[in-house]
Amino acid sequence: VKPGLAYLDIVRDLRNNIEVPIAVYQVSGEYAQLKAAAKLGLVDENSLMYEQLIAFKRAGANLIASYFAKKVAEQLRS
Repeated sequence: VKPGLAYLDIVRDLRNNIEVPIAVYQVSGEYAQLKAAAKLGLVDENSLMYEQLIAFKRAGANLIASYFAKKVAEQLRS
């Protein structure tokens, strides 16, 4: 499902109606908006990053493709 954040309701509908893995893609615009807001001091980047990823999972995604994948993996390892 692309873009991920804009279609969380679609992800949930898919999860409720089909029995196949669901992948969600965090598009570059979603990533860029978060980075820009963090750079301006409007949001905490880490908090919002995790909030978005958790929203994908809560909606029903089995796989999340994100520009934050490397950062999250490094944080989870430490």
